[in-house]
Amino acid sequence: MKVARFHAPGDIRVEDAPEPSPGPGEIKIRVRNCSTCGTDVKIFKHGHHHIRPPRVMGHEIAGEIAEVGAGVTGWAPGDRVQVIAAIPCGQCEECRRGRMTVCPNQESMGYHYDGGFAEYTIVPAKVMAVGGLNRIPEGVGFAEASVAEPLACVLNGQELARVGDGDDVVIVGSGPIGCLHVRLARSRGAGRVFLADINPERLTMAADLVRPDEAISGRDVDVVDEVLKLTGGRGADVVITAAASGAAQQQAVQMAARQGRISFFGGLPKDDPFIALDSNLVHYRELTIVGANGSSPRHNARALELIATGAVPVGDLITHRIPLGEVLAGIDIVSRGTAIKVTVEP
Repeated sequence: MKVARFHAPGDIRVEDAPEPSPGPGEIKIRVRNCSTCGTDVKIFKHGHHHIRPPRVMGHEIAGEIAEVGAGVTGWAPGDRVQVIAAIPCGQCEECRRGRMTVCPNQESMGYHYDGGFAEYTIVPAKVMAVGGLNRIPEGVGFAEASVAEPLACVLNGQELARVGDGDDVVIVGSGPIGCLHVRLARSRGAGRVFLADINPERLTMAADLVRPDEAISGRDVDVVDEVLKLTGGRGADVVITAAASGAAQQQAVQMAARQGRISFFGGLPKDDPFIALDSNLVHYRELTIVGANGSSPRHNARALELIATGAVPVGDLITHRIPLGEVLAGIDIVSRGTAIKVTVEP
């Protein structure tokens, strides 16, 4: 079978590999779609400390069961399934307390285990043990189901930031994650949703799809000033930084309303993780700043429901579909920000 393996930074190869067989407690799936994201770009450029090459990449996985391993019950060949990316251990103190997104023993598809940039992949027993394999609802395609994983991460972020009825929400970053944030905020009852970016071309492309109440180009205006104008000087109830930008995080604090909630959704580069924070704004405005780290199996299951019911449409966000042999071109498209969502179809 064909796979796309990471060997070293700048070195991803599409090559032949033996077709895998499932061990006890495992399931083999025929991958139908594995979507790409900014993390794949970072791995391609810089590697990752959890990846020991060669490793098959890809963590936004949907497909159909081809074979079940010994001891697996309740699943059969032909079942259409979506796979979690982040795998909590299910046993540690955090997992027992229901905090699976911050499991210290967390592993991941495409990092610790071979991922979905392949014709076939194995769902590890650890995924099955935490309920990390989901049935794809009727009417949801494989490509849409693969977007459940990033939507699950967005759902975790908005739950932590308590996005709700009547909120003015600002989302900084108009990539696929930003677009999902816009649509999820609307489904959660937000009053107005504003989308900001410093890339005017990508902002226009995203705004044409998800229709925010206002698209704010950071290239043309001061984002903080514009948000204050749009909210009558009050600021936003929720600000979500869906970009790996320290400047965006600093601006988020400045544009938040009193008792506003700020989600540092996008992580910063590990060699530059510090920002200048006006802690008096946090103090006197009673701001809440929260992080957001991936998703849990529960979030993945809920994300599929949101897609299936139409509460959060994702099909039109998939702007590029490419075969496995062109995965490097797909990663380049993501890197240049000229697409919303790119999916690989092995």
